[in-house]
Amino acid sequence: LTLAVVLPQHNLTYPWAWPRVGPAVRLAAAAVNSRRDLLPGFTLGWVFGNSEDRHGVCSEMAAPLVAVDLRLAHQPAAFLGPGCVYSAAPVARFTSHWQLPLVTAGAEAHGFDDKSEEFGLTTRAGPSHRKLGELGVQLHRRFNWTRRALLVYWDERVDDRPYYFAAEGLYVQLPTLRNLTVMDVVFRHGGNFSFIIQEIKAKGR
Repeated sequence: LTLAVVLPQHNLTYPWAWPRVGPAVRLAAAAVNSRRDLLPGFTLGWVFGNSEDRHGVCSEMAAPLVAVDLRLAHQPAAFLGPGCVYSAAPVARFTSHWQLPLVTAGAEAHGFDDKSEEFGLTTRAGPSHRKLGELGVQLHRRFNWTRRALLVYWDERVDDRPYYFAAEGLYVQLPTLRNLTVMDVVFRHGGNFSFIIQEIKAKGR
């Protein structure tokens, strides 16, 4: 049995980068292979594909191409990764089409909660932003915040947009509270912070 691993090869800013995850994959494979009762008649191996682009960041173009290459060359039984949202989404769509499971520590975005079609075989081992949204709902109920919520977040529209997707979880879940108005204010590098403060003042209460 072959496990296809699609992760960033060098960039340690990602918690699921290969230098961090690789030792665990090696140990897990060795542990499985040392117990013949787990997969009798099979040996678990793995192949690796790099999801980084030439700049060393997660790539929504490189990851699916690597996944297709690994699928054609090695016929894996499952995929591990990618972790980044924009890389994981197209690979998860492919693995769903191939009827293969995909396990990831990332892919936190709210859209991965939809198990009805394209992400039906995707399993997230890490936190999801839907859970963050549910926490926000519970806090609003606990403190009786019933009128409005203002989400203020940083979004440079580059790489994996982690703050955008974190805010998305809240933005989707908070309206489940009846009559609660949810608004958002986005700021970027070099933005007008006086304007943002005025927006908070006007919309936050």
